[in-house]
Amino acid sequence: MIRVVPRDFLPSGHVQFLKFPLIAAMVAALASGSALPAAAQQETVLHNFVAYSSDGYYSYAGVVFDAAGNLFGTTRSGGLNSSGTVFELLPEVGGGYKEKIVHNFALLGGVFPEAGLIIDSSGNLYGTTVLGGSLECDRNGCGTVFELLPEAGGQWTEQVLYTFNGDGADGVNPVAGLALDQAGNLYGTTEFGGLYGSGTVFELSPQAGGNWTETILHNFHYDGKTYFDGSDPVAGVTFDSSGNLYGTTSGGGTHNRGAVFEMEPVEGGGWDESVIYSFAETVGDGFDPAAAVVLDSAGNLYGTTSGGGAYGFGTVFELTRETDWSENILHSFNKDASDGAGPEAALTFDAQGNLWGTTVSGGAIIGAIQPKQPEPGTVFELTPTSDGQWTETFLFPLKGGSFPLSNIVFDASGNLYGTTNAGGTRGGGIVFEITP
Repeated sequence: MIRVVPRDFLPSGHVQFLKFPLIAAMVAALASGSALPAAAQQETVLHNFVAYSSDGYYSYAGVVFDAAGNLFGTTRSGGLNSSGTVFELLPEVGGGYKEKIVHNFALLGGVFPEAGLIIDSSGNLYGTTVLGGSLECDRNGCGTVFELLPEAGGQWTEQVLYTFNGDGADGVNPVAGLALDQAGNLYGTTEFGGLYGSGTVFELSPQAGGNWTETILHNFHYDGKTYFDGSDPVAGVTFDSSGNLYGTTSGGGTHNRGAVFEMEPVEGGGWDESVIYSFAETVGDGFDPAAAVVLDSAGNLYGTTSGGGAYGFGTVFELTRETDWSENILHSFNKDASDGAGPEAALTFDAQGNLWGTTVSGGAIIGAIQPKQPEPGTVFELTPTSDGQWTETFLFPLKGGSFPLSNIVFDASGNLYGTTNAGGTRGGGIVFEITP
């Protein structure tokens, strides 16, 4: 997996490649019906994170809305303990947003959140931290699952629901966010640990008295030589309407370039896991998926790969099932003046069935004239056509920040919201809004 972002340590339809001058590129794009960034699309920076300060900075994930229209998210770094934060953006009368730090992470309570938050019907927030928790696991801890409960007066209380222990059977390092079922159980993945060291899928179930019990649903098993399974999941899981779980692994699979897996609940208890697609470093296929999949109403799966494709800069793919699962590449990113590169975030459907996402780099339309101009990353839209293809109809090179790793969320008016991992006027990334 590719992570071209600042951090304390590093783990890891089609648009044709264009080499035209800027004017020719614009003409070609307009003639083909693809949309260049339009002046009518307006980016607003809602908050500039202050790098190396008590403010949070380096947000790896998107934001969520509560019922009142407030935005919540996480930063991996910063805060009072330099271990990350949960922040809230509150809309102000007359426009704009005011930031409030909801929680400062500390070692025993979990540190370095990289995933986004989910919110339940009571307004409680849930998330994960990559490290922290019990020091019996490691001097930096092996990660936690936490809940934040709103209190009177606008305060919040953290409850650590589970601390990963790294005992050889438990998972370690939950990089991804959580999924919540109708019974209130939480589901997620750990990048490493488990019986084979290749990561796990876990469930947390609430118990009487406020405790939570962990169950390991699957231990990924890939030894790097023999095909067993996917390995090293850095993305969360997604439910379908039948209660099956789907996800991606950044490694493993038949070719050790990542996989998509399915988990089906078994009558009487337990889950059956199967790899439904293995990415290959062959011509045209993507590889190294870093994001979760999303489903349409027909049960088809959609996701991104950070590498591969026709030009080597990642793909958007679809998996459809008749008897077996088959892959369709909906878009290959080409990182020229009219496209992005390296998508690492999950996709989002809008109300019309279009797909939206972000790319970590690319999208600098002035790059044809000034090749050394930074590539800020993009927000893109893919629209289905009548012949079953998909076309990139909207591309917005971000201006306020850079390295967007977040997915896109919509408000009721169709405005888009996300974060960037870096950039902004204070160097720590931004929260942005794009208004159609």
